[in-house]
Amino acid sequence: MAKPNLMIHTLLLLILAFTEFPTSPLAESPNNNEPFVGVNIGTDVSNLLAPSDLVSFLKKQKITHIRIYDSNPDILGALSGSNITVTISVPNNELLGIGSSNTTALSWIRKNVVAYYPKTLIAGISVGDEVLTAVPSSAPLLLPALESLYTALVASKLHNSIKISTPHSASIIQEPFPPSQAYFNQSLSSIILPLLQFLSKTGSPLMLNLYPYYVFMQNKDLVPLEYSLFKPLKFSKEMVDPNTLLHYTNVYDAMVDAAYFSMKNFNVTDVVVLVTETGWPSKGDSKEPYATKENADTYNSNLIKHVFDRSGTPLHPETTSSVYIYELFNEDLRSEPVSEANWGLFYGNATPCYLLRVSGVGGFLANDSANQTYCVAMDGVDKKTLQAALDWACGPGRANCSEIQPGESCFEPNNVKNHASYAFDSYYQNQGKATESCDFKGVAMITTSDPSHGSCIFPGSKQLINNTKQVVNSTQSSNAGEKLGFIAFKSTKFCASNSISLISLVAALPFMFLFIL
Repeated sequence: MAKPNLMIHTLLLLILAFTEFPTSPLAESPNNNEPFVGVNIGTDVSNLLAPSDLVSFLKKQKITHIRIYDSNPDILGALSGSNITVTISVPNNELLGIGSSNTTALSWIRKNVVAYYPKTLIAGISVGDEVLTAVPSSAPLLLPALESLYTALVASKLHNSIKISTPHSASIIQEPFPPSQAYFNQSLSSIILPLLQFLSKTGSPLMLNLYPYYVFMQNKDLVPLEYSLFKPLKFSKEMVDPNTLLHYTNVYDAMVDAAYFSMKNFNVTDVVVLVTETGWPSKGDSKEPYATKENADTYNSNLIKHVFDRSGTPLHPETTSSVYIYELFNEDLRSEPVSEANWGLFYGNATPCYLLRVSGVGGFLANDSANQTYCVAMDGVDKKTLQAALDWACGPGRANCSEIQPGESCFEPNNVKNHASYAFDSYYQNQGKATESCDFKGVAMITTSDPSHGSCIFPGSKQLINNTKQVVNSTQSSNAGEKLGFIAFKSTKFCASNSISLISLVAALPFMFLFIL
């Protein structure tokens, strides 16, 4: 019996040696160099969650990388011990003081970094926000501010742990397509070159805010919507750089490579791009017909998958940029246009604006790797209104309300809110979890928290259990060899450097896809 066990153990070790198990998209380890997807958190939000509640929400949603636009002490304090990595910011109005005084810079680092680190995982400092284009009069202060803050980090022995850079608008790059012809705005060359040299010397990234949405809106006659949303294109429709013959399947990659070519023109080739902002608005005015929930969902879902495919860009397939999605919450206090208040993944009350389709790369919403969501009654709703909605769901809506009858598993607690939640979820699940099916005249909301309790299993969880049973049964019906091969191919990422045979497989894949196209 010993020999078969030894063979099995050896086989398992070989499998583990050639595989890398996927993690959830927003839950990469803060201490590795793997690409991550984080979120920006703006504060122009009515009834913004209290810092402690915000951190709880982030943890619940498996978000482990965030960027804030200041160094809010309450948020930094609440992040202590949370294992959530944060990039903090120096607002534009503080550049003058920091850029003109090393003492001020040292005081800023001690107050906003040293006081919290390492219990709060501060990984980066973004100095200013699009200074070269938003407040060009402050441009001469940018490099002195960076250098003063870096010196203060060195004095605190934190320069190897915390990177420092400054976010730029994509507009500093001229002629972005084809990427090989891109270059930095020549009027800014005297400022950009020293900045790049500083980033190279300190091992810091080039921070860029990239918005394919605006590229599309400004070039609708030239840029297909599919190209902006990462939607699949036929090989013949891919954009080709005539100078490099590199094929581009999306606007985002082209913008990243335009930055790399622009840096190369300055002989800077060792600085990586970090995308500090990107996203798509879910609502707009009459002049913004493409700001829709469907397009926002498609862009952000495909973006997340794109990052965690780790395929890099056509120019640098070995390097995948990390990304911060703009943004976590809709900033409803923003002024017009309408889209300005609708870039969030969530509303201010922490319910999702739309449901990201990222189940193929791990869970984003709550703890469910299948994007499981439920429809429940909102708090504080008038009982008569709620009762009317419940009556409709169990009547014309044809929801299955048998479990909330007296003596059944979901009858207790015997109140309108509990019964309505069960009925709402039954209707929502029957309608394929369509967002519009969870409204009931404004008394219902979508949640990622399973409302099941005790022996009461809500319809959404019953479906999940049934789906799991089907997968288990189908797996059990195959032989052991087939199971092993299926699991290894579906749930692991191959590491080509570990096996010549794997390299051959990877090399063959492009031709397979071309054949399919």
